[in-house]
Amino acid sequence: MSDSPYSVIENEWITLKDGTRLAARIWMPDGADATPVPAVLEFLPYRKRDGTSPRDESTYPVFAAAGIAGVRVDIRGSGDSDGVIDGEYTPLELANACEVIAWIADQPWSNGSVGMMGISWGGFNCLQVAALQPPALKAAISIASTVDRYNDDIHYKNGCHLSAQLSWAGTMLAYQSRSPDPELVGDRWRDMWLERLENEPFFLEDWLDHQKRDDFWKHASICEDFAAVKIPSMVMAGWADGYRNTPLRAIEGMPDRAKALIGPWVHKYPHFAWPKPRADFHGEAIRWWNRWLRDEENAAEDLPQMRAYILDAVKPAARRDHDNGFWIAKKSWQAPEMLHYHVRDDRLMDARNAEAIIRAADGENSVFLKSPLDTGTAAGEYFTLKPDAEMAIDQRGDDAGSLCFDSQALKKDLDLLGRSEITLDVACDADWANLCVRLVDVHPDGTAARIAFGVLNLAHRNPDANYNDPQPMPKGEKVTVKVVLDACGYRIRTGHKLRVAISTAYWPMILPDPFNAGVTIDTASIDLALPLLGDHELIDMPAPENPDPLPKYIEHQPANTRREVRRNMTANKTDYCILEDTGLFEHPGTGLSTRQIRDETWTISPDDPTSLRGHALWTCDIEREGWFTRTVCSATLTCSKTDWHIEASVIAVEDDREVHRKTWNRTIPRDFM
Repeated sequence: MSDSPYSVIENEWITLKDGTRLAARIWMPDGADATPVPAVLEFLPYRKRDGTSPRDESTYPVFAAAGIAGVRVDIRGSGDSDGVIDGEYTPLELANACEVIAWIADQPWSNGSVGMMGISWGGFNCLQVAALQPPALKAAISIASTVDRYNDDIHYKNGCHLSAQLSWAGTMLAYQSRSPDPELVGDRWRDMWLERLENEPFFLEDWLDHQKRDDFWKHASICEDFAAVKIPSMVMAGWADGYRNTPLRAIEGMPDRAKALIGPWVHKYPHFAWPKPRADFHGEAIRWWNRWLRDEENAAEDLPQMRAYILDAVKPAARRDHDNGFWIAKKSWQAPEMLHYHVRDDRLMDARNAEAIIRAADGENSVFLKSPLDTGTAAGEYFTLKPDAEMAIDQRGDDAGSLCFDSQALKKDLDLLGRSEITLDVACDADWANLCVRLVDVHPDGTAARIAFGVLNLAHRNPDANYNDPQPMPKGEKVTVKVVLDACGYRIRTGHKLRVAISTAYWPMILPDPFNAGVTIDTASIDLALPLLGDHELIDMPAPENPDPLPKYIEHQPANTRREVRRNMTANKTDYCILEDTGLFEHPGTGLSTRQIRDETWTISPDDPTSLRGHALWTCDIEREGWFTRTVCSATLTCSKTDWHIEASVIAVEDDREVHRKTWNRTIPRDFM
């Protein structure tokens, strides 16, 4: 008999109106049948039985011990649920979530109040479901998410094509092609698996069919109507992750309903994220749920609108276990005061010095820039899972292919919080080009740490067109453009220099434009605006009580990771190579062992944008004594000047026998990409 004040229902079937059964794992507080409790839903395609079980088991027992039921549900066509997934954040997915919320609220153990939370996919859809206003949904906690599916996810960014789009399409093939667990679904597991394998989509087809910000992307982007989200929402992110803008956008769009919390973290829950310091996510969440799901008077509504960790002169390293810095709070968030820098005599100058803003005669400061197409290998991943080379490393290699301007050594610390902007005049002889702007902290020893970056496809230079009406550049004519950088919280220390680095390539994170024509920049036009931290309160953020909250599984094969850049100077080719092997680990309670291997390579010639090739190969094993399945998922992206070419395949094996094979092959015209 367990001494825990809760029980775990390993699988509960939730039957939707159309007869589809969704699989749920539930952590149930003791006594809930007699005294109903609130519940928290997490609704994901990442397989509750194996994919998210470590993090689920780090959190939901804590919630249940606090009298809050945890309900972790596999969405349609994933894990042990029936059916086939139909895409990402689709109307069907969100409607199913509303049905699940109503089911939870109607259970005899439920007090009728439901919260919804998640990181990444679950962080996205909890806000998207909130915008649909299901009656029982009373609060949300969204981590590492977005409010704008086009400009702030893994697809496109200000009109630039992110390589993560191929990576993620391969990842989702790998997730959705895996079989359900016979121990839960019974003899029908093979039929369920074959139905998925035959009918699962290759998401990249949809994403490349919509290269502009059309209705496909506006759907479920809550920035289209922030007012639709009427429930209190806590929005969290990490500076080391790609989703660092969302807390700011949420409190700006929902100032009376949203609270922001930003730490130094990668794409992980704050109680086990890297780099440290971590935050007591459990304490934060339980307070939030108790306030809004059971009307406990605990002043959660009085939390500061913004709490953020300000990174303090961080240095890149092979592994960043802890980032120096300090926690601050702002009771209410307001647009920050902007400190302006201009370029004078090839140096960044503080515009408070009147001499710095004198502009030279037109044309005297024109500089032509065409970066090698392999500039950007120090960028790291768009969203990061480990505090190693997935994070941005020393920027000096990328700086060599960039136009750089440094300030003088700072005479006092410069504290930033918010989004920097740079305005400049550019000309281009092609229809479009990509620009990347990086803000860099140059340490006294020369080490260059990226503070923030922003990218812009020049055909998408008009934000009033909302990225749905790109316009070719007027060839040879100078136009003024603005690049908005991602948010940062950062202290540049006395004696350090501030650098702005501008490049026309940021590979492999950003895929190249088809022309490689370069741009001409009027350096006298450069106006860099930095968001000052301003008035704030220094605060302490409690660390999690458990410094090692993730459960330990049985290791059969160790994990392995490798990330390297190879330059073949004879062939004039650069490869960016990623290997991520989770190792083979067995869940001690279910006997289920799983392993996933991601082998991904990006290739380019530094002077030929049509030489681009990206290839992602996933091998996924699931096994138990006497039972074994494997799927091998391949996704490839190449291009010409006019088209994108995609190929993909999924091969499924049961024991030692191939049971299914499916392929995709399409050519899709480039649409200002």
